[in-house]
Amino acid sequence: MADLIDRLAFHPGELEAQRVAGTSEPAERVRPIISDAIPRGAFEFLTRRRMLVLGARDHDGRPWATSLLGPEGFLSAAGPHTLRAAAGVVSTDPLADVLRDEADVGTLAIDLVARKRLRINGRWRPVDGGGEVDVHQAFGNCPKYIQARVMPDDAPGELRPAATRSAVLGDRESALVSSADTFFVATAVTGGVDVSHKGGNPGFAEVVSPAEVRWPDYVGNAMMMTAGNLRVNPLAGLLFPDWESGATLQLTGTAEVRRAADGAAPGPATGQETVFRVTEAIWTEHAFPGGWSAPAYSRFN
Repeated sequence: MADLIDRLAFHPGELEAQRVAGTSEPAERVRPIISDAIPRGAFEFLTRRRMLVLGARDHDGRPWATSLLGPEGFLSAAGPHTLRAAAGVVSTDPLADVLRDEADVGTLAIDLVARKRLRINGRWRPVDGGGEVDVHQAFGNCPKYIQARVMPDDAPGELRPAATRSAVLGDRESALVSSADTFFVATAVTGGVDVSHKGGNPGFAEVVSPAEVRWPDYVGNAMMMTAGNLRVNPLAGLLFPDWESGATLQLTGTAEVRRAADGAAPGPATGQETVFRVTEAIWTEHAFPGGWSAPAYSRFN
């Protein structure tokens, strides 16, 4: 994600992450997909989504990842430079207060069935019934590592979230992380926030200790935006949905991309890994629709 000098250019952290990963040339080739406008071909895609993943910083500057949910049509493009979301986060969410005012946000609209995703980063402003994002960056991502699953047809009823906060992972939190095939990562630098998808076979994220999680980095779109942001600012936030129960686990802490401790890993791993150290964990019951279908795993896993 670029800074305010040129939002469509790679910032120094991204350039360094690309150099270390050996992706500088392919990253420069795909850089023109980054635009300051929502592609017109994505307007209908947005209106058919029922979930938007969102990342932002709390009042202490800590990134968190969360989700906005609604029926088809709750997302729309109010022109190429404005994303509109007719929904808010649950009242117990760590970003609930932040989103009552203007804030830098990263968003991800993802079709888990067709394995398509669109990232839109920009400036959030609250409006009646939700918020709008002034688009700073918009670009599609490849379908790699997305597990196909279907949201239940019935719209969720009135959510009655119940949140529990802790400084480390307990048994239920560790069990969710250890079995996850999908989670989301929010990172931030001066001038913007980004949120990205991480996927793999169950167990690709490992609980090293109650305060530490790690996962292998996989070959992706070469732009290294998450890794690049972490080189500038190590603060990060994670979102783990429990697709069956509708609970969510949100983590905030610090992350570091390093050479994998165990050497070359099987599958699509690059030889690097991300180590995340927890500073706060929030487990929220009834934050998310439960009862999703069993996943069809990505062939790229």
